[in-house]
Amino acid sequence: MATQLLIYRNVQPITRDKHGELSLKVGKDFGFAGQINSVPLMAAEFPAAASDLPIVFTDAEGSVLPVAVLGIDQDSNLMVDGEGQWRGEYVPAFLRRYPFVFASSEDGKTFTLCIDEDYEGLNAEGRGERFFDSDGEQTQYMAKVLDFLQDYQAHFQRTRAFCARLAELDLLEAVEAQISLPEGGKRTLTGFKAVNRQKLKALPEDALKSMLATDELELLYVHLQSMRNFNRLSRLARGGSRVGALSKGDPADEAVSQSDTEEKPVH
Repeated sequence: MATQLLIYRNVQPITRDKHGELSLKVGKDFGFAGQINSVPLMAAEFPAAASDLPIVFTDAEGSVLPVAVLGIDQDSNLMVDGEGQWRGEYVPAFLRRYPFVFASSEDGKTFTLCIDEDYEGLNAEGRGERFFDSDGEQTQYMAKVLDFLQDYQAHFQRTRAFCARLAELDLLEAVEAQISLPEGGKRTLTGFKAVNRQKLKALPEDALKSMLATDELELLYVHLQSMRNFNRLSRLARGGSRVGALSKGDPADEAVSQSDTEEKPVH
């Protein structure tokens, strides 16, 4: 089965036989994400994520997908401090769903709820929330986790369709970002793509109207505006100030988009 790993170490399907007596105590820190410099991002997250994270596109399994850039080094997340606290305004849903994840069948039609069994909050002492009750039935907690991951998967499919249209319209181009280093000098970040403004402006009127009607045009300008946040990452790398810390929430209480405003669907 295929999974989006990255931060996951020991992904196993949740079953009554194996997890019937186990509980989960979700921690409040993001230490598990301290060594990654980007994560997948759903299109619905663009408006909220753009507050402090650069949003770019990267090649993924024969297509392109959006990612939020978190650091300038391969194994460093500038948004997580030494105490595991998230020092930003928005936490991507990819991280908020941890330690849960869906694994898909080869044909992509069947999804199995899994958990990272190396997560320290998984326990047999009854701390936190149970997966199954004394009768072996799924608990309300598990139902809420499933709701969140099913919503995430639905947004993932919409995001793939959104990116397929960008590729079809040939709007993406390889770009670079110049980052000032703490010790002086600059580093050039490569390996990602962004929307070409001139190609966007040159789109046929019917294509522009279609993207306007589905809010996709708005998302493209949000993405372009978010590229300014590379300057923020540069400041963080040089020891610049961060916003107040955010705590890790429980996946059962999450939604894919954390925007304060009503979410507009991306078709």
